[in-house]
Order: sequence, then C-alpha cells, then structure tokens
Amino acid sequence: MSRVKVIFLDAAGTLFHVKGSVGEVYLHYAEKYGVRRTDESLSALNAAFRRAFREAPPPVFAVGDPTEIKRCERLWWFDIVHNVFYRVGMFNRFDDYFEEVFHAFGGPAHWALYPETSGVLKELKDRGLELGIISNFDTRLFNVLRGLGIAELFDTVTISSLAHAAKPAPQIFRLALEKHAVDPEEAVHVGDSIGDDVEGARLARLHGVLIDRQRMDSGEHKPSALQVPTIRTLNELPQLVATL
Repeated sequence: MSRVKVIFLDAAGTLFHVKGSVGEVYLHYAEKYGVRRTDESLSALNAAFRRAFREAPPPVFAVGDPTEIKRCERLWWFDIVHNVFYRVGMFNRFDDYFEEVFHAFGGPAHWALYPETSGVLKELKDRGLELGIISNFDTRLFNVLRGLGIAELFDTVTISSLAHAAKPAPQIFRLALEKHAVDPEEAVHVGDSIGDDVEGARLARLHGVLIDRQRMDSGEHKPSALQVPTIRTLNELPQLVATL
C-alpha cells in the first residue's frame, strides 16, 4: 500500500487557470485607459509578462503584520506590471489602472477551474488523504479559492508571503509538512513547474509530480533533464499516488 498521507498541489496552472491569457485580461482593462488592442500588442504584452516574471525576485517579505504583508504583495505586483508596460508602452493614469486590475484578479471572475479539479479533489479526500496547497500566489488566493468553490476541500494552504519562503526553497515545503505532522516521504507535491514544484519538492524530500497539460495527445512526455512522474491532467493523479 502507498505510504502517502498528504497531497500538496500548486494553485494557478495546476488547479485553475486564467480565463484566456494574462495578457488578454490586462489588455482588456487597459483599453479603458486608451490602450489600443491589436494582435501585436497582445503578443508583446504576453511576452513582456513572461520576461517580467522570470526577472522578478521571489515574493518573500521581511514583515509579519498582515496589513504590511498585503502592502508588500501589492508593491511586488506593481513592479511586475509597471515593468511590463514600461516595455510595451506606458499610459496616463497607470496607478488607477493597476489598482483596478489588481483587485480584479483577487476574486474568481478571471479564473476558471480545470474541468477535473473538483472531482479529483473529492476523490482523494474520500480515500482518506489530506490535501494542502503550496503556492507562490499571494493572499488573494484565499478569496479565489472560496470563489471557485474549492476552499473547503483543503486542510491547509501555505503561500510564500506568509511562509517567508518561496518555491523552490525547501523551507516552504517543510512548513507545509509541519502543518500535517507528516514525514516528507509521506507527502506528494503536484505542480506545473519542473523548477519550482518538482525540483523544490525533491530538495525537501517529498515525492514530486509534474502536471504537463501541454503534453502531446500521443502521450509522449516532453524531454526533460529530470526523470519525474508526469501526468497530463489531475485525473491521472489518484492512480499514480496509489503506486508510490
């Protein structure tokens, strides 16, 4: 029998996704402020966001007060979005624009569950497994989870700004393990990033599972320097867990 007692999951890109693309949502709100929407502007915006995320520092802050943490999260995102529009074209009333779009992503309106998410989570719970989230998302995640109707399915939620550590650092995984009082070998972490999720989990000695929704329909895995258990959707997770 499997020794696994806890399943940890990443949030965005694993349980749910942005409706459309990040660039589409940000461009939609920017149109109100005079930004013209074209195929070229959308492509440039998506590329600028990818670059900005790669270059950004981890969302970890040396503060403990909840109000200060939220202020730091907002400033972290402000720097990301300002960096993006500095590259693709700044516009008037950017501060007003940022405030509007930042709050828009703090609820369920621009997020959607993957079709299998709720059913698989309930199946895992029915099997007696504990569920947790380990994510570099900010404190807006709690409201998103409630809005998407899956908050009550999780026993714990561990996010970087509250843990004072971000994936792939082992500290965030260890904090999550402590909440469940389990050993690393008794836990699985599932996510869509080889570096943050799989490599991070392995550094903390958890089982790491990659969810690769872009895998070819033929079932072939993308080439990877890591030989890791890989699933295409969460539907494959219960069977995989049973073999660990």
